[in-house]
Amino acid sequence: MRLSTHRVLICGILSPVLALLLYALVYGTLTRFSADLEKDWLFRLSVSTLAMTIPFFATIALAMRDRRTRKLSMSGRIGLLLAILSLGFAWNPIRDGVLRSKQMRNMAMHDVAAPLFDTVDTMGNAEHLSDQAGRVVLVNIWATWCVPCRIEMPKLDRLYRERKDKGFIVFGLSDEDVGVQQKYIEQVPVSYPLLTQKGNVPSLYRDIARYPAIFLIDRSGRLQPAPSPDEPFEKLEAAVDALLNNRP
Repeated sequence: MRLSTHRVLICGILSPVLALLLYALVYGTLTRFSADLEKDWLFRLSVSTLAMTIPFFATIALAMRDRRTRKLSMSGRIGLLLAILSLGFAWNPIRDGVLRSKQMRNMAMHDVAAPLFDTVDTMGNAEHLSDQAGRVVLVNIWATWCVPCRIEMPKLDRLYRERKDKGFIVFGLSDEDVGVQQKYIEQVPVSYPLLTQKGNVPSLYRDIARYPAIFLIDRSGRLQPAPSPDEPFEKLEAAVDALLNNRP
């Protein structure tokens, strides 16, 4: 049996694996040589997603070549179907791109009322954003698998402990299971409340593609700009101090 008679099938079988490999390779390469990760994320995501479609188009090309000489065999049709199904992998980066766009738009909001949330922390205690009127609030969206989050949390805890008497509160908000969060906190304890999303949490705090994400809320309950995670932590400290010193 010659491989050439089943090349469409072989290419179709390999398409899902090759799509994932190409995405990882292209995205990793572009990230490595990026001059500004915050500004070129859409370019990196778009090019990497397009790279995922190469195995599909290669399979299509082979199928069209076979059709010129003979009727496409059953194995060829199966290969073509598998190649088409491999396009489904592109949905994840597309979804992440849409979510990232929402996140950027949300984090750019300022001088507007912060959406109120009502939820419970990992200990089962109720937490209401409305109870923090007159305080400066920092909402940190985090995850246990997020390496930058792990690096940032001890710094946030220090910031909270040093400034809580001035009217400052930090909330860590995660969509992960309570047990997962509690197990992690046993290794990296923090003194500020860790919230779940089991209550009423507006989409502003849930439409997150890039972790960690920080929302700053002033004493009047309005959203204010927060430094990017790529910037030095000192900039976040300065932003918090500016809000603490700016009484309405």
